Amino acid sequence: MIRLSTSELRKDTADALNRVVYRGERIALQRRGKDVAVIVSVEDYELLLAIEDRADLETIKKIKSEPGEDVLWDDLKKQLGL
Repeated sequence: MIRLSTSELRKDTADALNRVVYRGERIALQRRGKDVAVIVSVEDYELLLAIEDRADLETIKKIKSEPGEDVLWDDLKKQLGL
């Protein structure tokens, strides 16, 4: 993964975006030498969302298979004072 400081990104944003879009590179942005964000392609972002959705579905299936009483969302919010 390529690393750029935020000041380097400001100098050449177009080049950084072209590297991500056309070369499929990922760019970690750094501030004071620490990674603070990552620029990825839309395809990578969509893949990440799909992975998160799959993990959420697996968690839901696991929870639904556990014994116990179902609780309505509105009732739970009231119990938690939300």
